[in-house]
Amino acid sequence: MNTFALMIFTDTHTHLYSESFSEDQHEVIERALQNNVSKFYVPAIDSTHTDAMYALEKNYPEHVKLMMGLHPTSVGENVEEELEHVFENFAKRDFIAVGEIGIDLYWDKSFLKEQKYAFKKQIHLAKEKNLPIVIHCRDAFDEIFEVLEEENHSSLRGIFHCFTGTKDQALKAIDYGMKLGLGGVLTFKNGKIDQFIDEIDLSNLVLETDSPYLAPSPFRGKRNESAYLIYVAKKISEIKKLSLEEIAATTTNNALQIFGE
Repeated sequence: MNTFALMIFTDTHTHLYSESFSEDQHEVIERALQNNVSKFYVPAIDSTHTDAMYALEKNYPEHVKLMMGLHPTSVGENVEEELEHVFENFAKRDFIAVGEIGIDLYWDKSFLKEQKYAFKKQIHLAKEKNLPIVIHCRDAFDEIFEVLEEENHSSLRGIFHCFTGTKDQALKAIDYGMKLGLGGVLTFKNGKIDQFIDEIDLSNLVLETDSPYLAPSPFRGKRNESAYLIYVAKKISEIKKLSLEEIAATTTNNALQIFGE
């Protein structure tokens, strides 16, 4: 019996609507399905990507679940207009989560105040809708934790997407009701999170690709895709000395728990 055929993997973070996939989106999704990646949780960026997200969902309704939110790198002078777009779309239909939201100080620190404002406002929306949040954090752990402390609540839950912090930061994120999203960085020689992830219980982890970004080894530097999720799963299997079947089952169950399915 082919046990791999029985496994189900879940990509909790993939931008399958990206222009990077405009020429071969169908083939990319088919490759993922052949690698037993059967569900794709798709985060929003801003209003310029909404139509592409909806088209993706229409073509693959059984496999694609959409989030809605304003990405921190899209926060600027028109933050109110972009937030209104988020709220208007929530008024029209349901989404699986509010995301991806957060703070990014890698590219630009000039809109930190606006980023915090947008982050908080979208956390309030998630609480109102009883939905999970999906957090984007880059060079901003202190700022993210400051907001989470202010907004801490028993209903607050979600995923700390593309987690790249320390063990202490990992435990802190978990304390705030977050699962850790692990992707290609886990396979990098200088990724560092592989040094402590064996000390984090598997119940707190979910798999992601963040495709088309952050392809795992041996594809580092190339376009990432959901089919490569298996390389992340194998790395966790190796680190934790657990079967691939257990990694697949537990991380998929963790994702379903967060997203309420």
